[in-house]
Amino acid sequence: MSYQVIDVLGDVGLRAEGRSCEECFINAGLGLYSLITDLNLIEQKETKEFELSTETLEDLLVSFLNELIFIFDTSGFIGNSIEVDIENNIIKVKIHGEVFDPKKHERRLLVKAATYHNLVVKQKNNHWIAEIIFDI
Repeated sequence: MSYQVIDVLGDVGLRAEGRSCEECFINAGLGLYSLITDLNLIEQKETKEFELSTETLEDLLVSFLNELIFIFDTSGFIGNSIEVDIENNIIKVKIHGEVFDPKKHERRLLVKAATYHNLVVKQKNNHWIAEIIFDI
């Protein structure tokens, strides 16, 4: 996993990296989930799938992360493995995990939304970097 928490006053940020755009998005998603709970305690009991399309990669990253938050908020589902396919600003996602159980899973941050504030999605040589700030 290649993500790290960025110190942001009043909110929380992540820097995710990958050898491909898909790997960078996966690491951003796993980084988000790690803000919510300990990924090691999540079992892969079920799979959720969704697809999104946007105009830009920046929009796609924000929409992808906000969809992960929405799924968690509405059904309690959280993953520790994510599959991503991105083509022409369309993302197809599979999340493997389970429903959050407060008796089993440690509750960390309540993440409200991914934002556009200081958003970065860029490719440098053959390496992808994303930086995103979340409202908490």
